[in-house]
Amino acid sequence: MRTRMVQFSGIGPRLRRIVRQTASELSKKVDLEIIGEHSDLDRSVLDHMIAPLEHMIRNSVAHGIEHPEERLAKGKSDTGKIAISVRREGSEIIIEVTDDGAGIDLDKVRAKARKMGVIKEHDDLSDEDAMQLILESGFSTAGEVSQISGRGVGMDVVNNEIKQLGGVLLIDSSRGKGTSFRINLPFTLAINQALLVQTGDELFAVPLTSIEGIVRIASGELATRYDEKNPVIEYAAYDYDLKHLNTLLGGSQPTFDSPEIKYPVLLVHSGGHRLALQVEGLLGSREIVVKSVGPQISKVRGISGATILGDGRVVLILDVPTLVRMSTGVKLVYSASAVEQEEEVAVSRQPTIMVVDDSITIRKVTSRMLERNNFQVLTAKDGVDAVSLLADETPDLMLLDIEMPRMDGYELATYIRNDSRLKDVPIIMITSRTGSKHRDRAISIGVNKYLGKPYQESELLEEINGLLEEQAG
Repeated sequence: MRTRMVQFSGIGPRLRRIVRQTASELSKKVDLEIIGEHSDLDRSVLDHMIAPLEHMIRNSVAHGIEHPEERLAKGKSDTGKIAISVRREGSEIIIEVTDDGAGIDLDKVRAKARKMGVIKEHDDLSDEDAMQLILESGFSTAGEVSQISGRGVGMDVVNNEIKQLGGVLLIDSSRGKGTSFRINLPFTLAINQALLVQTGDELFAVPLTSIEGIVRIASGELATRYDEKNPVIEYAAYDYDLKHLNTLLGGSQPTFDSPEIKYPVLLVHSGGHRLALQVEGLLGSREIVVKSVGPQISKVRGISGATILGDGRVVLILDVPTLVRMSTGVKLVYSASAVEQEEEVAVSRQPTIMVVDDSITIRKVTSRMLERNNFQVLTAKDGVDAVSLLADETPDLMLLDIEMPRMDGYELATYIRNDSRLKDVPIIMITSRTGSKHRDRAISIGVNKYLGKPYQESELLEEINGLLEEQAG
């Protein structure tokens, strides 16, 4: 541990130089104060935080601190102050970046959001929600593009970097008084305190920092709650959404042999969301050495790393914030009687999506992403292959590429729109051809949505769910 630790003061001169340079370019006077610069951090945590801290400091100078004459007119000192505070709280490192500038102009943020179409004209956002908008990709309130600001690239990257480290970013701003960014980070990425849990036939490690408590609930009561539409558990005046961990991870549904058996339920939280995760057993807490899992497995949602137990078994470490985000929309199909269970399964039928793309990689990646989100998937390597599948199957939605051998996306979309059985199937075209000419041709054929490659998972899922809801309506 000692060899991994470095002092925050190591990047102090670098941060002070950035403040001097940015202030000089913008004709402002700014002092930087670092409090707790002798605090120890994990070297890899500090290395990952250098770029986010640099951007936040530039933001404070460019957007926050006013020009000397403005500050004097407001009764402030002509020299702005930026303070970086570093301290340790338990197993976390807290970094706060504060300035005494103008604060975030939330009216300007809301106006920009409406202009970009992020929110609608009549939407009334709270101040907290409006502040979160500055973390959106492509969002900037700068009047002009410069080397320092206006490109809309920055705070979204800062937020993503902090999330990848397992941290949380909180923003607080007071108009005319200043802004504060608080970052909660794990003390070290190498060693962690975790609870080993068994769910289904698998073992997983859950970081202790994300667990608020553990309760034991009889299986009879769990079965009753799972039958409810949105099952919750009350604990310490909070409501926790009840989920079965193995089901959430795409495994089997819970089975209860006897109504008297009590099962452990982990109470976890991330941001403002709380989740109760039912597991089959607890194997105690221990200090684990965190290992990276490589590029393939690291892309799987809900997993932050792995550890090796004393007997050589590899155990995956769960990423609780991601699990909390994944939990929305996962419905348990559990019921006491076989007849009711069949009815429940019928009600919660998984929508079928056909993926048509000549790239086997795209087909596999898209299929796995859809299966993780509870969709059934059919795949076809081109239009001809898709037509033969469509003879027997009518999917709920189709994802099409344009450039394919034998029959391309345009021809397949035309065939579907001219078939009386298939004409109402929603089509999303995903292609590297993003020009308006290609888009207009697709829309004229009757394609519902047109996305460019590479697509954002969240954006594609949003479009799919929106079209399926329209279809159901």
